[in-house]
Amino acid sequence: MELISQKMRTLAPELDPLRIGTGWAPEDLAKPQVIIESTAGDSHPGSGHLPILVEEVRKGVAEAGGYGARYACTDICDGESQGTDGINYSLASREIIANMIEIHANATPFDAGVYLASCDKGMPANLMGCLRVDIPSVVVPGGTMNAGPEMLTLEQLGMYSAKFERGEIDQDRLNWAKQNACPSCGACSFIGTASTMQIMAEALGLALPGSALMPATSPDLLAYARQAGRRAVEMAGCDAMRPSRIVTMDSFENAILVHAAISGSTNCLLHLPAIAHELGIEITGDTFDRLHRGARYLLDVRPAGRWPAECFYYAGGVPAIMEEIRDHLHLDAMTVTGKTLGENLDELKANGFYQRCQKWLDEFNARYGIHITREDIIRPYDKAIGTDGSIAILKGNLAPEGAVIKHTACPKEMYKAVLRARPFDSEEECLAAVLHHEVQKGDAVFIRYEGPKGSGMPEMFYTSEAISSDKELGRSIALITDGRFSGASTGPVIGHCSPEAVDGGPIALVEQDDLIEIDVFARKLNIVGVRGERRTPEEIDAILAQRRANWQPKPRKYTKGVLRLFSELAASPMKGAYLDYDAR
Repeated sequence: MELISQKMRTLAPELDPLRIGTGWAPEDLAKPQVIIESTAGDSHPGSGHLPILVEEVRKGVAEAGGYGARYACTDICDGESQGTDGINYSLASREIIANMIEIHANATPFDAGVYLASCDKGMPANLMGCLRVDIPSVVVPGGTMNAGPEMLTLEQLGMYSAKFERGEIDQDRLNWAKQNACPSCGACSFIGTASTMQIMAEALGLALPGSALMPATSPDLLAYARQAGRRAVEMAGCDAMRPSRIVTMDSFENAILVHAAISGSTNCLLHLPAIAHELGIEITGDTFDRLHRGARYLLDVRPAGRWPAECFYYAGGVPAIMEEIRDHLHLDAMTVTGKTLGENLDELKANGFYQRCQKWLDEFNARYGIHITREDIIRPYDKAIGTDGSIAILKGNLAPEGAVIKHTACPKEMYKAVLRARPFDSEEECLAAVLHHEVQKGDAVFIRYEGPKGSGMPEMFYTSEAISSDKELGRSIALITDGRFSGASTGPVIGHCSPEAVDGGPIALVEQDDLIEIDVFARKLNIVGVRGERRTPEEIDAILAQRRANWQPKPRKYTKGVLRLFSELAASPMKGAYLDYDAR
C-alpha cells in the first residue's frame, strides 16, 4: 500500500529538500509521516503544557518507525477574556482553528495524525478538523489542572468576585482566591466545557480508552501521549481507521449518554452538532433531550457536584462511567484502538486500569486529609444523583427552535414558574442592574442580541454567577439569553434561545413586564401575558405578530474581520453555530 506522503514526494521535487532544511534527516523522508497538531501556546494553562505532550507523541511516532511533524494553532482562553469584548471571539475561534487544521494537513498530505488540545474551543475545533481531514488519527486530551488549597477551583472565582462587589469579602480574600485557583497546567478543574469536550473525545472513540481528563501533571498522561504516537503510525494509510469510518450516529449517542451521566456543559450542544456536521450527521437539541430523558446522572464533580475534576480520573474516568451505563451503550461502536467499545472496556478491567486509578485516589485523600471512595465521585447506576439526565430543551413561542437549561444546576423552585420580563440588550446593562439590586424576585431577566450573529455568542458567566451567588435571587429569578453560559455556570439560567434576537427571533420582541412561563418538566418556554396580565395563546400570537411588524433590526455590530464573517454565516445556536456556507 502506497502512503500518500510518498506519492506526494514524487509529485513535488522541492518537498524533500525543504523538509531537510526544516530538520528532517534524509532517512526520515521515506517513513510514515504523522502530523502532530496542537493548540500549544502561552495562551492559558490548558495549552501551555502541550509542547511537553507533543514531544512524547513524537517519541512514540519515532519508536513505531514514523516521523512526526509539529503544527500548532493556539486557542484563546474564555476565562481570560471573560467580561470583555474579547469573549466575542471565543466561539468564532473554533471555526478558525478547524480551518487551519484543514490547511495544515491538506497542503502537504500526511499519512496519519495526532491532535492535542485541552480546552473549550481547542478540543471541539480539533475534533472538527480531525474529521474534516479524515486521515487515521488519535486525539490526546490535555488533562485537567489540580485543585488548589481548600480544594479551590477556578469556577469559584465568579462567586468570590460577586461577593467582593457586594462587600461580603475584602480585597485580601479575593486576591487569595485569584492566586490559588490555578496551581498547575491543564484545563480548569471542574466539569466545564473543556472537561466535557475532553470526555466527549474519548466517548466518541477518537481518544485512547481511559485518557480523557487525566491530571495534566500525571506521568500517566505522558505515557498516553507516547502511546498515541505509536498508534498513529500503526494506523497510517489504513482506510478502515479513518475517523469517518469510526464515528457514526451510534458513537454520538454513546457520547450524549455519557454527557448526561457527567452533567456536562450546555456548550456541548454547540459542539457535538458542529462536529457531527463534518460527517453529514444531524445532531440537534432534540437529540440531546431524547437521550437525556430517563438517563442516569452519576458524577459528583463541580460545578454541580462536590469534588474537583482531577477526581474523575481517580475514580476510573470515562471507562468507569461507561461501565455504570453499559447496558444503554452501543458496545459494538468502533474506536481508534481498532477494537469495539465493549472490547476496550473489558480489556481495561483485565489489565489493572482501575487499580492504577485507585492509587492516585489514595494520594488525593492523603493530600487533603479526607477519605472519599470511587463511589463518592462516580455513583453506582442504582444510586444515581438524578434519573432524568442533566439538560432539557425548552420550546414554545419564546424559543420555537429551542433553548437549553442544565436542570441539574438549577434550583428546584425554578423548574416551574411564571416570571415578569426584564429585557436588556447587552450583558453589561444586565450585570450592572443585578449588582445594584435593580433586579427583583420574580423577574425573568433577558440578555439578548448576544447570539452568534449578534455578537459572537459570548458567555454570560459574570451575570449568571452574580445571580446564583445571591441567596435570594438565585432561587427566585431566571436568566434567559440567546447567548451562552460557561460550563461552570449554575443557577436558573437558560441559553441558546433560538432563533436569536438579531434574526428577529421572539426573544427580540419581549417587553418589560411580559409574563414568562418556564416549565422544565413539560419542556416549555412561553410568553403567556403582557403588562403583567395573562392572555390567551391566540392573543399572544397576535401581539407578537404586531411587535414583529414594528421591529427594526439592529445595525451590524461588526463590519470587518473574522467576527463579520461569523455574524454573516453562523448557523443557529441549536444547530451548532458552525459556519454555514450554504446560508448565502
